[in-house]
Amino acid sequence: MDEGRRRRFLDTLRVTRVYAVTDDGLDMARTLNVIDALLRAGIRIFQVRDKLGSDAARVAAGEAIVARVRDAGGFVILNDRVDIALAADADGAHLGQDDLPLDVGHALLGPGRVLGASASHLHEIPGAIQAGVDYLGFGAVYATGTKPDAEFAGLDLLRDACRLATVPVVGIGGIDVERAPEVMTQGTSAVAVVSALFRAPDPEAAARALLRAVRAMPEGDHFP
Repeated sequence: MDEGRRRRFLDTLRVTRVYAVTDDGLDMARTLNVIDALLRAGIRIFQVRDKLGSDAARVAAGEAIVARVRDAGGFVILNDRVDIALAADADGAHLGQDDLPLDVGHALLGPGRVLGASASHLHEIPGAIQAGVDYLGFGAVYATGTKPDAEFAGLDLLRDACRLATVPVVGIGGIDVERAPEVMTQGTSAVAVVSALFRAPDPEAAARALLRAVRAMPEGDHFP
């Protein structure tokens, strides 16, 4: 087991400050093409989000993305499912409030893989940290078409979450290059982006612009 993987992941998050989340409305060929473009731009952390495919298809997609991203020195986190993350040899899993309990997910992943958790309310944060999460995805910061049923958090609650958390906080939900600096000023460590990257006419250019925008902001808190 690679005990240094968590440290390298957090160091990469600190440096790049962008966390790309795949769009399950795109086919695999398009997804891989966009990932290649984002890697060329300098993005190194990806979350594979697939609410639609079969388990077998999710594992296959995860394996294909892991192979690409790992060759570039990056990291892949699988959304929702610890078992699929392990089957695809991903670097970790990201769990929502209705997924596997975080302490169980942490135990199954072991110390060599990353565990992230979603939160939309302040009361969800202490339990997630106690369960051993490495970072929190907090939002939705803005309304988002990617996940229209997401609970709306907003900037004020995001700022409170960053103050309360003792792990890095990644803002998510409706974030693009124009909004990213405003999100970073609330104390977040990084921004998670779906449509502004995967639906961009020129994903590589969009990624470069986003990286420039967030790297110009002060560093976020709570990196160990």
